[in-house]
Amino acid sequence: MGKAGPLNLLTDVPGLLVGHVADQGLRSGVTVVLPERRAACSVDVRGGGSGTRETDLLRPEATAQAVDAICLSGGSAFGLDAASGVMQWLAERKRGVDVRGHIVPIVPAAILFDLHNGGAKNWGAEPPYRRLGLQACNAAAAAFPLGNVGAGYGAMAGLIKGGLGSASWVEQDGLVVAAMVAVNSVGSVLTPGNRSFWAAPFEQNGEFGGLPFATDGVDLGLATESRIAGPAEGSHTCIGVIATNAALDKTNLRHVLAMAHDGLARAVRPVHTPFDGDTLFALATATWQDGPGAADRSWLIARVGSIAADCVARAVARGVWAAEPLGQLQSARDVLAAAGKF
Repeated sequence: MGKAGPLNLLTDVPGLLVGHVADQGLRSGVTVVLPERRAACSVDVRGGGSGTRETDLLRPEATAQAVDAICLSGGSAFGLDAASGVMQWLAERKRGVDVRGHIVPIVPAAILFDLHNGGAKNWGAEPPYRRLGLQACNAAAAAFPLGNVGAGYGAMAGLIKGGLGSASWVEQDGLVVAAMVAVNSVGSVLTPGNRSFWAAPFEQNGEFGGLPFATDGVDLGLATESRIAGPAEGSHTCIGVIATNAALDKTNLRHVLAMAHDGLARAVRPVHTPFDGDTLFALATATWQDGPGAADRSWLIARVGSIAADCVARAVARGVWAAEPLGQLQSARDVLAAAGKF
């Protein structure tokens, strides 16, 4: 038994702060997750169009056991430089791994493609993402808005405006699991006819409109509400972070992520396509170590992974529900209202 956390955000996991920054003219932005202490981390990349940085360090056999931050960014491959700004911020505060007297912050990163959303991308020789990464760190806080913020500012979800969402779950014994996702999917988050969110069965307390799950059956062909009919390769992706207060190492977290990706499949159709680069990171702050069942590693992994998948599905829908129209992109609220759903 449990319930959504007090903030219903990734930061319900103790020891985490999240910072967002967006450039309205650019129609793009950056999100950073800052653990108060170095945290165990893993990654799971799906789809055929990913863009990542420092993810090899997160393989189970790699030496690094913890990270100092995670960076999510728009800007396609240009956005990977946002992690350099995050590294600068951390290094100035002497946060990182000590390598023979040199402090080296470990900042894995993933990007989404938002270059074609009408923003001013003519930045010349100096893309703005390093600066945005630094600014996102300065904006880090426990509470943060959803929708057109951070890495989700310029995102699209199928044929409508995407966004950044988050959701959490707190068990009675103190275990906390949460997710944050920037939704920029090829697939649709809405059922055929724009009648409800695919994630509706997992909704808590009307967090994305309280619309009842509505479908009379699904055409097993390509989803008409998606962009699958002819997107450019690598032009979409969902990127996000799972977090828990359980004491899990990066090998354990890899198993958690295998389950957590199912949350994307519950909330987006289709998902993990050749045009997506769906990437999820997982963090463990290890502030909850003595709860019932904490010592049973396999059971704990299964428990965290199950909750994480539900949180991912909810985060996807919350991000799109909160998003506002941008340029020619309608919001989910507009589309659902036009369909007579509220």
